[in-house]
Amino acid sequence: MSANLFTPIQLGAYTLPNRIVMAPLTRCRADANNAPHAINVEYYRQRASAGLIISEGSQITPSAVGYLGTPGIYSKAQIAGWQQVTDAVHDADGRIFLQLWHCGRVSHPSMLPAARLPVAPSSIRAEGHAHTMEGVQAFVTPHALTTSEINNIITDFATAAQNALDAGFDGVEIHGANGYLIDQFIRDGSNQRTDEYGGSLANRARFLLAITQAVVAVCGADRVGVRLSPINPFNDMRDSNPQAIFDHIASALSPFNLAYLHVTEWAGHDTSAPQPNFDFAQLRAAYQGTYMTNGGYTLNTANTAIGTGAADLIAFGTLYIANPDLVERFAHNTPLNPADGNTFYGGNEVGYTDYPFMTPV
Repeated sequence: MSANLFTPIQLGAYTLPNRIVMAPLTRCRADANNAPHAINVEYYRQRASAGLIISEGSQITPSAVGYLGTPGIYSKAQIAGWQQVTDAVHDADGRIFLQLWHCGRVSHPSMLPAARLPVAPSSIRAEGHAHTMEGVQAFVTPHALTTSEINNIITDFATAAQNALDAGFDGVEIHGANGYLIDQFIRDGSNQRTDEYGGSLANRARFLLAITQAVVAVCGADRVGVRLSPINPFNDMRDSNPQAIFDHIASALSPFNLAYLHVTEWAGHDTSAPQPNFDFAQLRAAYQGTYMTNGGYTLNTANTAIGTGAADLIAFGTLYIANPDLVERFAHNTPLNPADGNTFYGGNEVGYTDYPFMTPV
């Protein structure tokens, strides 16, 4: 019999009771110290029946911030706040990884220490705007990182991974997707370097692989995942040959024996635009390990993907915002709550912890 969403799976160090993963979801509801607090504890506790929760992206240093109200993993207050979250999830028999995040050029000096410029592989400004305390402001031209600064950020990722373990997380996910710093190094639309971190496939993959090696040294490979987004144009991202670079990265990550590779298939909000020509099956074949995917899956399409071997786990985003009991709803094939996009970011309990659970059957 083929596997489905409810077939248990060994994920690195953990046996998951199902293959339904809560995707990382930025909700912008941390406190004034960028630390999780009571409302966040309840939000994650409600969703602990997921096979695995991946937390919202959490900045690894004050210089990694790109959005207001997002949590970090660099201060004692943040570690303590996350400890309350992990305790609540574990008390409900759940498992949770922290997503390690550096926004890179997708930020603004008004959010950063000493009003410094955001950083990036190259001094290429992203089209778009940052939401700051002073309102919406255009992205600025970032500072191109020196080799020494790159090494410092690699160390920052390792330090943040240790902080995540200290906060009680079961593991970490390295955020290499969605136009943030690692993705900016991967794709040639944002990386025009001529040193060992730019140009060739191996050079553009080097930053991610060095971070992975550093984080694995802290956590162990079986407690580390990596997220990629080969065709997501978010944050003004593009690449001249995404198949080549992401297949290369998938192959290069395989020897680490990670807990998983997490690939989002999302191609942007404009569904009327021509879809990029990308073969996800080829990418999946290039990665020798547990493969998680994400991108508008339903109960039926997710079961098909797992049953055919196209993926081992499915991460759900929007469905988890509106359905804290998504596992139970899928199990009983009951109707799902619709999500209110107006309450996705910021605010209070409304659209966050007040979505109803299904009526017991």
